[in-house]
Amino acid sequence: MSQEFLWYIPNTVEPGHRGDDTADGWGTLGFSTEIALAAEAHGWGGALIGTGWGRPDTFTVATALAARTTTFQPLVAIRPGYWQPAHFASAAATLDRLSGGRLLVNIVSGLDNAGAYGDGESDPARRYDRTREFLQLVRRLWTEENVTFRGEFFGVEDSTVSPRPHGAESGRTPRLYFGGASAAAEAVSATEADVQLFWGEPLDGVAERIDRLKKLSESLGRTHAPLEFGLRITTLVRDTTEEAWRDAEAKVAGLAGSRSDSTFTEQRRGAVGQQRLYDLAERGEVLDSCLYTAPGRVGGGGAGTTWLVGSPDDVAAALRKYGELGITHFVLSDTPYRPEVARIGDQLLSRLRESEAAPPAGVGDTVSTPG
Repeated sequence: MSQEFLWYIPNTVEPGHRGDDTADGWGTLGFSTEIALAAEAHGWGGALIGTGWGRPDTFTVATALAARTTTFQPLVAIRPGYWQPAHFASAAATLDRLSGGRLLVNIVSGLDNAGAYGDGESDPARRYDRTREFLQLVRRLWTEENVTFRGEFFGVEDSTVSPRPHGAESGRTPRLYFGGASAAAEAVSATEADVQLFWGEPLDGVAERIDRLKKLSESLGRTHAPLEFGLRITTLVRDTTEEAWRDAEAKVAGLAGSRSDSTFTEQRRGAVGQQRLYDLAERGEVLDSCLYTAPGRVGGGGAGTTWLVGSPDDVAAALRKYGELGITHFVLSDTPYRPEVARIGDQLLSRLRESEAAPPAGVGDTVSTPG
């Protein structure tokens, strides 16, 4: 299965996101467009666009970026508590149709500043029940006509989405990414998502979760194509191993003295998956070959909690190990976002794609025989 490599666009009006020292442009279309165009030019398939209340609307930004690029795929993060399923299904189908099938969707169930946009559901298990129903209804709206649905959380009467997603006539719909490490989250992912995204856990933890999700998919009667797996992580890449670790330690020291990331709420800090990352520091400062846990001790959250650190060869080798476990989707980033999207694209992706294109050992080899 071919691999997918995406970058990250922070999509925030406030500077300083995860230590990015860029002074100007935050919250402007120009800033995000520069990153999107650079991603397109340096080997990335697209980028995850951050979401949250108090940040630019993710769908609006994704639409603008799709209009200014040609191959760039926006991975748009959305919350079921913010959207009604029919409204979302229509908006997503329209953007997907207008962009020629480039829309990717990241479903987020975790709490944000929910009260600010009228989301009154705070119980985690109930939120995942709602997400499951949301996904089931959206898929029906993308693929069926005259849908009538009466669920616990949502309902529609005689609803038909027009236009349909790009390629809907042949069964294609936008790919649905999903995260979450709780039992309730994994049940939703195992049955309804297309791609399960993991944070930067060590290889043994990811292997355990992949095995569990595959078994869950079977026991819960998954009806879609087999679940795929992805990794969302920071990659700090420098020309040499020594330079990378020197810069990583300096960056952690700088983050320790800075204000916390305002986009990372207290609710997100308490999530099951996030707590798994914080607990890794007890196992050691460096796990596997180059997984750095120190950022989590100074307030790093989400993809900024653990980093893969090293030379291009070091980090490529680490990512290949995840690939051997079954990871086929990679969402990577480092700050400052604008220069790093080009540099990491050039230095890292070329190595990963070389290994992906290489034939298995023995295939095509020429055997010399004594003359």
